[in-house]
Amino acid sequence: METIMQIWRVDVVTQKLNREPVPAGWEKLGGRGLLARIMLDEVEPTCEPLGSKNKLIYAPGLLVGQRLSSCDRLSVGGKSPLTGGIKEANAGGRTGLHMAMMGMKALILEGKPKADGWWILHLSLEGARWEKADELAGLGIYDATPKLIEKYGKHVAIALIGLAGELELASAGIQNIDKDRIPSRMAARGGLGAVMGSKGLKAIIFDNAGGQNPPQEDPEKYKPIRKSYTTAVINHPQSQVYKDYGTAAMTMMCNTMGALPTRNFSSGEFENAENISGDTMRAMTLERGGKGAPAHACMAGCTIQCSNIFPDANGESLVSPLEYETIGLMGSNLGIDSFDVIGQLNYVANDLGLDTIELGAALGVAAEAGLMAWGDGERALQLVDEIRQNTPLGRILGMGATITGKVLGVERVPAVKGQAMSSYEPRAIKGTGVTYATTPQGADHTSGLTIRAKVDHLSPKGQVAASLNAQLNNAGYDSLGACLFSGFGFSTDPTLVPELVRTIYGWEVSDNYLQDLGKETIKMEREWNRRAGFTNAHDRLPEWMTREPVPPTNAVFDVSNEELDTIFDKLD
Repeated sequence: METIMQIWRVDVVTQKLNREPVPAGWEKLGGRGLLARIMLDEVEPTCEPLGSKNKLIYAPGLLVGQRLSSCDRLSVGGKSPLTGGIKEANAGGRTGLHMAMMGMKALILEGKPKADGWWILHLSLEGARWEKADELAGLGIYDATPKLIEKYGKHVAIALIGLAGELELASAGIQNIDKDRIPSRMAARGGLGAVMGSKGLKAIIFDNAGGQNPPQEDPEKYKPIRKSYTTAVINHPQSQVYKDYGTAAMTMMCNTMGALPTRNFSSGEFENAENISGDTMRAMTLERGGKGAPAHACMAGCTIQCSNIFPDANGESLVSPLEYETIGLMGSNLGIDSFDVIGQLNYVANDLGLDTIELGAALGVAAEAGLMAWGDGERALQLVDEIRQNTPLGRILGMGATITGKVLGVERVPAVKGQAMSSYEPRAIKGTGVTYATTPQGADHTSGLTIRAKVDHLSPKGQVAASLNAQLNNAGYDSLGACLFSGFGFSTDPTLVPELVRTIYGWEVSDNYLQDLGKETIKMEREWNRRAGFTNAHDRLPEWMTREPVPPTNAVFDVSNEELDTIFDKLD
């Protein structure tokens, strides 16, 4: 039986599921682009993010389920309690694939329960089933997941929140299990875990029993294009780098560029960067052996395998994955140079269901305020435990770097639109600074990292063009459900993306389809934010970054406001 894509709409008040035909205006969108369209059509921009009018939306990308390496990613979205704007958070793991196999074009969760209590929403081809989850309330991700797998089976996909989501903290994410059933793939950014918590949901079970992969319009033409893409990904030299070293390979690259956030973004160079480099992490992982693995796939069939399983001193799994963003924000940003300490912080953050970028930035602000000494991993763990204990200080930290800075009286807060910056110093990589400033998503490297752009990163010239190109491509990839690293394959032959879409869907698309999709997505996001009250004044880096030089380059962010304000003019 052919998979027919539908919109699955769930009212969390009545606990009713409706499966609806896909509206005509939604058919050619997926992932991030579909989120933006649904938000424009259905979500009041001035609504309360944790109120009844906000919606939580899950949308697999257009290529999900097509057996393409690195192309089974999921977009989760809604109005962000962190930024107050539109938000898309991206995740790998099983969820996107299971949704596509079940015929879910999107899952839309609506309303706000009137009564207290926690629920598990079980979705299958037979429909929706609600079960009380009060026994899971307060449990961390790592305790709750095995209980859910035991109850619902090893074949399901699971999206769940930790204590941070239950407490509706603005840095709470939504955790998804990976192909090995480890809860390690978080839709982390923007506080969407708090939105899920506001809807009374501890977990969503996606049971794809009886489902099948979506079809192709022209399977015979599709096969050689798929093969060409897979070959291009495997043969790209960067794929092997990420397989060997993971995203931790970026540590030394950024440190050399003066772009590694150090001690709350007061420097771009960390004197102990070698201790937290990709080389060191790989050597430690191999030496410790056991359950550790320097290469690991978060999605079935991924050939890049940039994820990892970082072991403790006894060879037991400490955390999976340990990514560069966490290494930067919870390592050098806090003056910490121990993978074991960073791994412990990562584990605890995962267990609470917290975005490690936002939490690491908040801890950096707290250290700036004198609540911990630089390099004091034990104190950092104590501060994170304040969140678990739900103390006033814990709630402040869990609300993110911007709130932490306001309460503690710290000016040096590395955030845009209320969201913390990723682990790339924007004064040293100015194109990424443009992205942080102008993306509708808040400071987010996945919206358009320019570290590989062919520009002088310390000059303001050419940065807007580099950022725009990256933002359009990345919005396109997010709408396709493609990992950003899939670009290693797609970039070698620009015809691959449009040809895949033509053979899968039978659509007539341009040869510049990837950026066309990105343009449409960003235009919708910007329009939603405009209706929510955002103006050009929100498209700025913090003022202190324009006047405070960052060592060792001593650069300031000096791309003009006029250029920032006109970056998207050609989209209209």
